[in-house]
Amino acid sequence: MVALPLPLIAFGFGILSVLSPCILPLIPLIAAYSTRTSKITPLTMAIGLSISFALMGVLASIFGSIFQRYKLVLQIAGGLVIIFLGLCMIFELLEQKIHAIIPGRGITSTGIFKNVHGTGTAGGLLLGFSLGIVWTPCIGPLLGTILTMVAVEGDIVYGAFLLLIYSLGMGLPLLAIAYTSHFSLKPFQKYSMAIKRLSGVILVLVGIYFIYNSITIYGF
Repeated sequence: MVALPLPLIAFGFGILSVLSPCILPLIPLIAAYSTRTSKITPLTMAIGLSISFALMGVLASIFGSIFQRYKLVLQIAGGLVIIFLGLCMIFELLEQKIHAIIPGRGITSTGIFKNVHGTGTAGGLLLGFSLGIVWTPCIGPLLGTILTMVAVEGDIVYGAFLLLIYSLGMGLPLLAIAYTSHFSLKPFQKYSMAIKRLSGVILVLVGIYFIYNSITIYGF
């Protein structure tokens, strides 16, 4: 059976995360803000974003490495988690509860910049790192799927690598908007909800693959 190309999936999930309804409208705003402070800020912000996700990948890998002796159980459980996350995206399960616990104002308003001090390299790194944390409720299912895959693998270096690839998928549109005058995400805004549900379907299929592949390779 053909193995899933996890780096390619991670990159694709990064792009899909940017296209989520609560992040897509903010990308031009963040790009414009970062460019006004310094020409290098968009790049350092993308680096800060990558660092925050890479750390998440390392933590997930450490957790998964502890349970590698239960590889079959870990993979099946991971597949079930991915399916659940996909269903959450399709039917918007838990979304209202998440926004009730974590208010959306820090994600959906310019208030996201108020606690960032400094410009250039330091300010960009801090802003990017903060965005990696603040955006988690919005991109939870997609990010959760990548972290689940990383935990199943249990390889710390590979886990950090996959999350760096994921952040690259998120960072490229940001850099494209910041450094060019011709790149626009507006055509995607009309279909952002459809893209979100399509992403959910993809997650369900990935979860089914995980479970089927685990049973095929390891058996019961």
